[in-house]
Amino acid sequence: MIRLAGGLILAGLALASCGWLLLGQKGSGKADISVLDKPSEFAANRAADQFDGKRAMTYLEDLCRIGPRISGGDGMRKQQQLLEKHFETLGGRIEWQRFTARQKSQRKPIEMANLIVSWHPQRQRRIILCSHYDTRPIADQELDRRKWTEPFVSANDGGSGVALLMEMGHLIKKISVRVGVDFVFFDGEEYIFDPAPQGDIYFFGSEHFAQTYRKNPPSHQYTAAVLLDMIGGKNARFPIEQNSMFQAGDLVQELWKIAAEQKCIAFANEMGPEVRDDHLALNRVRIPAADIIDLDFPHWHRLSDIPANCSADSLEQVARVLLVWLQRLK
Repeated sequence: MIRLAGGLILAGLALASCGWLLLGQKGSGKADISVLDKPSEFAANRAADQFDGKRAMTYLEDLCRIGPRISGGDGMRKQQQLLEKHFETLGGRIEWQRFTARQKSQRKPIEMANLIVSWHPQRQRRIILCSHYDTRPIADQELDRRKWTEPFVSANDGGSGVALLMEMGHLIKKISVRVGVDFVFFDGEEYIFDPAPQGDIYFFGSEHFAQTYRKNPPSHQYTAAVLLDMIGGKNARFPIEQNSMFQAGDLVQELWKIAAEQKCIAFANEMGPEVRDDHLALNRVRIPAADIIDLDFPHWHRLSDIPANCSADSLEQVARVLLVWLQRLK
């Protein structure tokens, strides 16, 4: 992830605010995501209530117990084995997208792999819930540069989206959903050793996924995608990310509208910074994609990004929005 506003990495657009009128206007991104008018809201809310935030936090602790999950490393391989076993046990269909990537600052290419877990794989109309699952090799926001190379487990940034989807795996086959659902875990989002503006390359996994989708179109069609990035921090806050609004406005409006209905106060009805993230590659191949992201997480790229600084409540709010949204899709 690269934040283009707020001065974390690059100077960018100024923060702008907006009222609820924003959610009543058409965004420029047209997503084919027709929704029902609150069908069986009791059933939808009941399913959302079944999301177990405490168990999701246990999954997050399990991931971090592995240690750093750097692309191509032993920690990543252990995580891949854990996730494959977890989702196969729950009845998901597993697919690995394996590829080789070369980082500019590194001498040798490495093997990477996106993990795709499919639910209702026979359905041709599908949506994506996705997250990167690699961790950055360096804690580059530590003020003491000598600490950059200490073991960095990156609980929120790389773990929280994975933990949420691990818990949602218990519910996805039980809820009333009319579309196919793919959980996609992108490799290589954080494989950065030189974070300077003209330094290393970001988003290997999502770029590979998007290029494969464009060059070798599958029989199914993805009509929308939701990217989960840094969603588990304590007192998380999710403003509307600018690229998401401009490129997938209809989807953003629906998600934040549901958040308001569900009283998920972490979702802020205001425009946040512009962010470069894994959703951009999906939007470029006409998969409308929105990024749910907390850019004010104080432990971002620091050694203190540990499970103790994450929250079941934040995960539960995001899960509630997603579960209600899924059940409204036609």
